[in-house]
Amino acid sequence: MIEQFARGDSEVKWAKVIDQTRCIGCHACTTACKSENLVPLGVTRTYVKHVDVGKFPQARRAHQVTRCNQCAHAPCVAACPTTAMFKRADGIVDFDKSICIGCKACMAACPYDAIFINPEDHSAEKCNFCAHRIDMGLEPACVVVCPVEAILVGDMNDADSKVARIVNREPVSVRRPEKETLPKLFYKGAHQATLDPLAARRPESGLYMWSEQGQNAETIASGNPLFNNSSAAALLSYDVPHAIPWDWRVSLYTWTKGIAAGVYLVATLLLLLSTIYSRMGSLDLIALGPPLNTEGLLWQWVTPILSGAFLAITGGLLIWDLEHPARFYMIFTRPHWRSWLVKGAFIIAAYSIILALHFFSSFLKNTQLQLWLIAPGVLVAILTAVYTAYLFAQAKARDMWQNPLLPVHLLIQSLLVGSAALLPFAFWLERPALTLLFWILGVTGVLHLLMVAGEITLTHPTAHARLAVWEMTRGRYKAFFWVGNLLTLIGCFAPWLGLGAVPFALVGLLLYEHAYVQSGQSVPLA
Repeated sequence: MIEQFARGDSEVKWAKVIDQTRCIGCHACTTACKSENLVPLGVTRTYVKHVDVGKFPQARRAHQVTRCNQCAHAPCVAACPTTAMFKRADGIVDFDKSICIGCKACMAACPYDAIFINPEDHSAEKCNFCAHRIDMGLEPACVVVCPVEAILVGDMNDADSKVARIVNREPVSVRRPEKETLPKLFYKGAHQATLDPLAARRPESGLYMWSEQGQNAETIASGNPLFNNSSAAALLSYDVPHAIPWDWRVSLYTWTKGIAAGVYLVATLLLLLSTIYSRMGSLDLIALGPPLNTEGLLWQWVTPILSGAFLAITGGLLIWDLEHPARFYMIFTRPHWRSWLVKGAFIIAAYSIILALHFFSSFLKNTQLQLWLIAPGVLVAILTAVYTAYLFAQAKARDMWQNPLLPVHLLIQSLLVGSAALLPFAFWLERPALTLLFWILGVTGVLHLLMVAGEITLTHPTAHARLAVWEMTRGRYKAFFWVGNLLTLIGCFAPWLGLGAVPFALVGLLLYEHAYVQSGQSVPLA
């Protein structure tokens, strides 16, 4: 029994040691955790992974007790938009289901795949160190039930605690130290084949010992030549399903958001070029005349309506993707400003206000107000296009998304689909704008494909990123990737295809977005 340490005691720094030299793989910790915390079937707060190391007859089974790492710099806490994930004063990373909106940002951010959505209450959940027992002076259920005392908890600030002595005096390991989360879950005597989720081969066809892997489980295709272990023969024999947190709705949202931002940006660019054109006098830069007029239907009506429609679809997709869609308002009423989900929501809200003002000023025929809106409108539209790059970067678990050029790439994609979406309306309403729209579509299409080529050909710093790229180009999502880029390439020849380039460009980028978003989440983390 623990005799001190009430919640909020800043003198305590809880940590946990798993002694894998003692663990016998009995799964008592898993069942005790389920019983203590009423964890439903199909999900686990803690589980024991088995890896068979070596070849018969020189083979043995290595175990790893897997759970939340109670990070000092917890990415899930930073990513949570409502502070449903929070860190207590004693270092325990806990959660509050009553304010969880089910956005799954914490799942994407966790490098250890320790968080899941409870299928019964649809809220994010994980190991919380049995905080309710700690507050009563009791040890966590897994510690109490372990028959070989392989699980130890203690105060790192107490030099006499067994945990502090082990961590300070004996060789211990943590999972994914390169993520700089400073985990407080330490492994003693753990095999590298269990610590590294990519070190052991996955069984062919996903046939694990005693376990069923769902269709959404994270599994690497058996034909992947990058997925191997050169140091020892190792086969993952027991694991639990690891679901991809963000599905096709997030892929679609990146596309609709790009159109919403791109339409306004491209229309503003055309308006700017019209101003330059009118001031050039007799110099005929564009054969068909000024590309856009402030009095024209393309700027007055099409731009705010088209951008606003796709922005509304974007908002609808974001709310639809929540496990608790009725709680979406909490993003605005109790925002956690470290979360890019919150920043993005306020950016979208600001953009919707500007588009609404633009729309109503058309009723008033107040072009001066529309011109005043251009500067903040362009700024917010750019932020709308690129903020997802920072949201993805906050998902520290996903190495392929940690790309410093992703904001630029998203902006180029936005201009690409924005010009494509405007082309049919320009053909019907303002044909002088067609020439420049075709050029914008062609140039941005080429730039997009060049950046994609760099993504798949340049050396990646981590095995995780290389595997994600493999899944995108040669694995499960190769059809979306190659067909999407082929369609985009066809759409680049816009002047020769005319309006026929529009569906190629739009559908091509949509398919690429799906391949990129889903493959980035396809690599196992645990």
